[in-house]
Amino acid sequence: MSSARNVTRFWEWGRKIICVGRNYADHAKELKNAIPKEPVLFLKPPSAYVKEGSPILVPQYSSNLHHEVELGVVIGKGGKAIPRTSAMDHVAGYALCLDMTARDIQDECKSKGLPWTLAKAFDTSCPVSEFVPKEKIPDPGNVRIWLKVNDQLRQDGSTSQMIFSIPYLISYISEIITLEEGDLILTGTPKGVSSVQEHDELLAGIEDILCMTFRVDRQ
Repeated sequence: MSSARNVTRFWEWGRKIICVGRNYADHAKELKNAIPKEPVLFLKPPSAYVKEGSPILVPQYSSNLHHEVELGVVIGKGGKAIPRTSAMDHVAGYALCLDMTARDIQDECKSKGLPWTLAKAFDTSCPVSEFVPKEKIPDPGNVRIWLKVNDQLRQDGSTSQMIFSIPYLISYISEIITLEEGDLILTGTPKGVSSVQEHDELLAGIEDILCMTFRVDRQ
């Protein structure tokens, strides 16, 4: 790459994390949400990143932290209003990600019609794996992602269940927010989200390509 920055370490310098909510119909249903007609977007700051070896911290104000396993798309070439037909040219690779969600706070925000920031954007709310080069996942629209808590399988889905495809999401997001090299798009979570407690061990994987482990602690 011509850039001096190393996209394989996107979490060190990438400027934004753009998340897609309710992108799996069964997950929308399990949270009693309508299936969306267009993508539901929210943001996490780069300070949400946490890597293996450091714990996921339950925010002091939450007593119901949920895991959401997701395929992350790492942008290698920025752009605005990217056509769907060339969207995949902007992808450098992938990462396995967790969208940690303070569900009690999210429910409260929803009931008051408030943004989800407190529920979604806190420090350590975006655990990420190592970078996965694009060629290792030739069909990101059909790959299995799974998550276990203390060795019990909780989430097991395929990106083929996504409502909005990766090219569609890249095109849609880039109409609204200019994408930049190092940005991460979280593409949504399959059903099976559930609460985690202090000292729980989370093990998540993309098929047998990669897996990552995180421990839960309290702030």
